Amino acid sequence: MWVYILKRLLLMIPTLFGVLLLTFVVIQFVPGGPVDQYLAEARAGAGAAGAEGGSVYRGAQGVDPKRIEQIKALYGFDKPAHERFFQMLGQFARFDLGTSFFQNKAVSELILEKLPVSITLGLWTFLISYGVAVPLGVAKAVRAGSRFDLATTLLVLIGYAIPGFVLGVALLVIFGGQLQWFPLRGLTSSNWEELSWGARIVDYLWHITLPVTAMVLGSFAVTAMLTKNAFLEEIRKQYVMTARAKGLSERQVLWKHVFRNALIPIVTGFPSAFIGAFFAGSLLIETLFSLDGLGLLSYESVIRRDYPVVLGTLFFFTLIGLVTKLISDLCYVWVDPRVKFD
Repeated sequence: MWVYILKRLLLMIPTLFGVLLLTFVVIQFVPGGPVDQYLAEARAGAGAAGAEGGSVYRGAQGVDPKRIEQIKALYGFDKPAHERFFQMLGQFARFDLGTSFFQNKAVSELILEKLPVSITLGLWTFLISYGVAVPLGVAKAVRAGSRFDLATTLLVLIGYAIPGFVLGVALLVIFGGQLQWFPLRGLTSSNWEELSWGARIVDYLWHITLPVTAMVLGSFAVTAMLTKNAFLEEIRKQYVMTARAKGLSERQVLWKHVFRNALIPIVTGFPSAFIGAFFAGSLLIETLFSLDGLGLLSYESVIRRDYPVVLGTLFFFTLIGLVTKLISDLCYVWVDPRVKFD
């Protein structure tokens, strides 16, 4: 077991290296880098100043080459690409993710600032998805082929087919715009600090209802169908017939014998689903509902070519994903001791 864990940890190093190298190479060929954006803003500001003064300012025609070299040095682009890449790897090895070009904050500090919003969305999405999907899957397996099974399958597939962003727009228009039952943006009201603790909880739940609903409806479909199929497969096995022959009630057979074996593929997927709910699919929802989380941070950093934030968040997401995958594999042994990694 420990040898397997050590091997997996060592394999994370080339994976991280490959992901960062590929992204870094792509960045070198993307036009409109931070230096270009800075110069464009300088030219635009100089042109506006010249227009107000009734004459064309010299800076509108161009920027002093010495100033360009200073800007490149400021952003670290005065060094060769390979030197900048290995310098970045050294920083990441010390878990120093660098400093944002445009926000003058450490990338790690920005991640910690945005993380609570993503955790809020992810945690509620995970809990509600599994809290609904697993009991629904069990009920569908017990009533397989019935009207309940067919009706819930139709509803689940419809929810799965509707993209979360489209559903979010519909919820905003209907419940936020027309009916005005829920707020249109943010996680809390402007007077949240003045509210009592009970009122804060209500206000928070009031704001989180629409974005969580938009994320949940499409995410529990796979889990529900997987739970149903796992239960149906276990119910047909010989040990279930033996348990029934011994006189055990259907409830005892279902929850004492079938439940544990059927949940193996569900439980082993907990870590991936738990982390995936934080970082996957939240970008559009955060943008739509104006939630300042990690998804929105990553999107804005790509648009603004804030490369330290792009590479720092990529390193963070990749590392979390690799560790989560390892934990998912180890869960097989925890749930089913028959599994051996040898």
